[in-house]
Amino acid sequence: MKYKDYYETLGVARTATQDEIKQSYRKLARKYHPDVSKLADAEARFKELNEANEVLKDPEKRAAYDQMGSNWKAGQEFKPPPNWDAGFEFRGGANPFGGASGEGFDASDFFESLFGRRSGGAGAAPRRRASVQGEDHHAKVLIDVEDSYRGAERSVSLRAAVEGADGRVALQERTLDVHIPKGIRPGQHLRLAGQGAPGAGGARAGDLYLEIEFAPHRTYRVDGADVSVDLPLAPWEAALGASVDVPTPEGTVQLTVPKGSTAGRKLRLKGRGLPGKTPGDLYAVLQIVPPKADSDAARAAYENLAKAFPDFRPRAHLQG
Repeated sequence: MKYKDYYETLGVARTATQDEIKQSYRKLARKYHPDVSKLADAEARFKELNEANEVLKDPEKRAAYDQMGSNWKAGQEFKPPPNWDAGFEFRGGANPFGGASGEGFDASDFFESLFGRRSGGAGAAPRRRASVQGEDHHAKVLIDVEDSYRGAERSVSLRAAVEGADGRVALQERTLDVHIPKGIRPGQHLRLAGQGAPGAGGARAGDLYLEIEFAPHRTYRVDGADVSVDLPLAPWEAALGASVDVPTPEGTVQLTVPKGSTAGRKLRLKGRGLPGKTPGDLYAVLQIVPPKADSDAARAAYENLAKAFPDFRPRAHLQG
């Protein structure tokens, strides 16, 4: 997938005001509108302009796009970093970015990788009445897998895009103290009443919905309610069987490794996954780690091992 430089497409600087973006888009849209332009690439350019405008006209989409930085070049191979949108606060419905809403807009793979496919236009301002409840806000936040096991109190930093008096988009930050309930799982939401947009005419503020995701962990992997951990074994522990300590988010437990175990085998610790009404399981994935042959004695031990198993053929299955 290729990176798209929306500022280059609209011919504006990254520091452009929202009015400058609007003016440039209108000028170029008139030039390349398929019903007017005779240029061979008019239709393709018009679609590119609409996509760029869809992002840059919306302060929220623009701020999120800008987070990628200015080091990317148009046409460069691109893949969004994991959880790149964590901590961004957005208005509107359950799809934070709102998808595409522009007339004649045909989303590219690049756009969809960042903002999704749904339509609706999160950046559209609601019609104001004398008294109207504030909009709900949404944000994705990262917690540690251990927080789900024990519950936790965490300070969460959020960033929201705002358009300043000079017409330029800036990020406004705030920090909230949040209670993480025990057993929460990725994809679930926490509702913070009254932490969304303020209401008009004395109406109540909207709510803030935090979508929970787990931060990458150096030890554990999460799949639904189940948790996996790689368990290194010495070759003799796998061959002869052993009782070994296994780390879990709740502390170390002892696990019996059956003799004759092979690399990749999964040993289940029932109910040791994420807590809940139906708790998940924890799987120890066996990894066999041979010692290094870095001394005369170690090399001699390996040579004796080879002599002890003259008929051992670990690649026999590759020979048809």
